[in-house]
Amino acid sequence: MHGNFPVKALLFDMDNTLFDLVAAKLEACRVITKEIGAGSPDVLFSYFLRRTRGFEDPENIRDFMVETGTYSDDAYAWSVAAYRDVKLSHIEPYPGVRDTLSELKRREYPLVLVTDAHHRDALPRLEKTGLKELFSHIITHDMTWEKKPSHIPFLYALRALGIPAPDADTTMFIGDSPRRDIAPARQIGMYTAYARYGDRFSSTRSDGGAHVVLDDIRRLPLL
Repeated sequence: MHGNFPVKALLFDMDNTLFDLVAAKLEACRVITKEIGAGSPDVLFSYFLRRTRGFEDPENIRDFMVETGTYSDDAYAWSVAAYRDVKLSHIEPYPGVRDTLSELKRREYPLVLVTDAHHRDALPRLEKTGLKELFSHIITHDMTWEKKPSHIPFLYALRALGIPAPDADTTMFIGDSPRRDIAPARQIGMYTAYARYGDRFSSTRSDGGAHVVLDDIRRLPLL
């Protein structure tokens, strides 16, 4: 893209776009595996990546404990509490995130969050990072019951902004997943910025056809 383009609102993914959720989850896994004396942080984390349960589901910990022969009701209850507490305590915004969003808000861009996380998970993270008040709308999974790459969360966000779907090209979506963020946002006509700095999963490192690739979110206001 060259020169000024007609972006009137900015929509952001949350996890791994605004902060490193993977690192926080790995630290929680480290605490759990050390306490129960089985497995490794990477092995426990791999349970959250399976398709049998969701990425946030603590039942993944139960499966891990059963399969390593460490399960008991008390140990599981402790592990779930530790997982939630340690994970949240280690969530910090990437460098420049808070200042960048504040600058964009100062320029009077509406900022909208579109996440696959549930409200009960998203709000504590946004409060912990001091980002909650910067967003005019926070679109969570339990508002649409569809996860990206479904178009529905994106269209729901446009409706919240009062922007008709045919005018999606007046918005930009910023996310770390080429498949779940960039591709569907492009399909409905949004400008897209691939947050490559936060992508922990794309083996090909493809940008998904994004209009812009960001290696540092602080570049965003310069666009």
